[in-house]
Amino acid sequence: MTQTIADQIIDFNQTLNYNGNLPSGFDVLNPYLDNPETLDVMRAFYTKFYNDSQTRKFIIGINPSRHGAGVTGVPFTDTKRLKSACGIEMKSAHTHEISSVYLYDVIEAYGGTKNFYNDFFINSPFPLTIIQRSKSGQWLNANYYDDKNLFEAVKPFMIECLKRFVAMGLITSEVYVLGKKNATFIQKLNQEAKLFDKMVILEHPRYIQQYKSKDKQLYIDKYILALTK
Repeated sequence: MTQTIADQIIDFNQTLNYNGNLPSGFDVLNPYLDNPETLDVMRAFYTKFYNDSQTRKFIIGINPSRHGAGVTGVPFTDTKRLKSACGIEMKSAHTHEISSVYLYDVIEAYGGTKNFYNDFFINSPFPLTIIQRSKSGQWLNANYYDDKNLFEAVKPFMIECLKRFVAMGLITSEVYVLGKKNATFIQKLNQEAKLFDKMVILEHPRYIQQYKSKDKQLYIDKYILALTK
């Protein structure tokens, strides 16, 4: 029996583990190991929206934040949007993540969750949360490209993850990359792995929500235009 996209994603997430080296001061959080309910809501989400075998377009983020997919296991989805937009409630955590606010405004403009997730798959080259210890000793969100040694350490793992996503049946003639700096590094990965023919670069949801909120509708229109070409 052929596995659905949901089956493949759930299998991927359930076995997801990073065992590689990391530079001093960095660590990786795995939400699927840290909270049993994360596995439950992740399974519920993909079973609801990806229980088929059709091809989808691929949207690539950076790596999950602690308050978005770092809790729910669903990219760019905090617990608020998981309940209000996706109809799945998470009882053990309550999170608000600004990237999630913007992306779900885009999803609403696209025609809602069913239409959007029917056409798109979102994930990250490094699909686990990276944290970095600050000088004061606090652990803060980090991006895979924040440190040259970090990028080099996780690069093989990221290429392997992207290959596994593509193998699920994603469209590779064009890929949507969120964040201009992210795109620079995705290009490096793509030069090595040769996965995608063309990259469409869009401003990152966090950047728009945090710094360009007055022009938010313009960015939503830009996203919709790019995604529906």
